[in-house]
Amino acid sequence: MEDSLRYFGSQVDRLIRGSNLTREEASFLFKLILNNQQPDLQQGAFLAAITAKGATPAEIAGVWDAIFEIDTVRVRPDVNGPIVENCGTGMDGIKTFNISTAASLVAAADGIIMAKHGARAITSKCGAIDILETLGVDVECDADLVKRSIERAGIGIFNGMSAKVHPSALYRILSQIRFGTILNVAGSLANPAKPIFAVRGVYAKEMVRPIAESMREIGYKRAFVVHGRSRDDMRGMDELSTLGQSSVAELAEDGTILEYIINPQDLELREADESSLLYSSDREAEAIKLLRVLSGEDHSCRRDIVCLNAAPILCITDHARDLGEGVQKAAEIIDCGKPIKKLKAWVAAQNMDAGRPLKKLEEMLALACA
Repeated sequence: MEDSLRYFGSQVDRLIRGSNLTREEASFLFKLILNNQQPDLQQGAFLAAITAKGATPAEIAGVWDAIFEIDTVRVRPDVNGPIVENCGTGMDGIKTFNISTAASLVAAADGIIMAKHGARAITSKCGAIDILETLGVDVECDADLVKRSIERAGIGIFNGMSAKVHPSALYRILSQIRFGTILNVAGSLANPAKPIFAVRGVYAKEMVRPIAESMREIGYKRAFVVHGRSRDDMRGMDELSTLGQSSVAELAEDGTILEYIINPQDLELREADESSLLYSSDREAEAIKLLRVLSGEDHSCRRDIVCLNAAPILCITDHARDLGEGVQKAAEIIDCGKPIKKLKAWVAAQNMDAGRPLKKLEEMLALACA
C-alpha cells in the first residue's frame, strides 16, 4: 500500500511541477481514484493539480478511458441516424440560463437523435439535470430508461451524477466537490450511448482546440467545440455568444480541425443584453421562461442565443449547410411549435409513469403562454 501511495503522490508532484502525463498514465491513475484505492486527500490533490496545470488532450482522453471502461453503464440505442450530444463544461464566468437544453430540444424537433449527458449544478446555478427535472423528465432513472427515451422520443439525458449511470465512483466524486475539474470535460464525455457527433461548450477559449483534439482522440467524427465571450471580452461562457465573439474549433470527418471566430452580427443576430440571459434563483420560474422560448412566445435575445446554439447541431448532421442557415432554421422550428411537442414526448418516454409529470408540464405551459 505504501508503494502505491508513494507512486501516486509522485505523479501528483509531477503535475504540480507542470509535467504532462501520457494517456496511459492518466488512465491508470484515474482508475485508482475510481476504485477508491487512494486516500481522499490524494484523490483531491490529483484533481486539483491536473486542473490547475491544464489537462492535455492525452490526459483528458486517459481519464475518459478510465471512466468509460470501468464506471459507465453502456447502452446502444436502436435508432436510425447518428446520435448527437450537446452540453457545456460549466466553470465559465457568465451564469446563463440552460441554453444547451433548449438548443437540444430544437435540434431533436427536427429529427436529430439527441443523447445528452449532464449533471446537477456544480459551478453553475442550474445544470441540465436541474432544469429538466423541473420540466418533468425523470433524471434519476437508470440508463435503460434513457435508452428507451432516445429510441421513442429521439432525445434523452443520462445523469452524470447518478450511481445508476456511473456506479463505481464518478457520482461519489462529483457529489463531494463544488469546484470545476478535469471531470467537467472528461466525465461529461463519458456518455453511455457513446455518440460520435457533438457540440460542446468549454469554459475558456484556450480550451477550444485542446478539447477538439481530445474528442478526436476519443473517437468523435464531427464536432463543434465553442467558447463565447462577454461584450467587453472580460468573461466567457460555455456556449456560442450573442454578447460578443465566439471561438470555434470544428472537427471534420477527415480528422482536420478548423478554427475560427464568429460574431453574432455576421449571422444577423442582435447583440444581447447580458442581464436577460442570466439564470434567476427560482428554478420553476426559469423553466417557465424556457417554455416561453420553446413555444415561440418569447422573441427576445433568449430566443436568439438558443437559435445560435442549435445551429451547429443542425450543421454537423447536415440539416443546415452553415451556421447562418442553421440559425434561420432553428427559428422556423420554434415557430412551428415542434420543440414543445418534442418536450412532451420526452417527458412521456423518460418516466415510468408520466401522468403527473405531464400534467405539471401542461400547467407550466399554461403559465408560459398566458
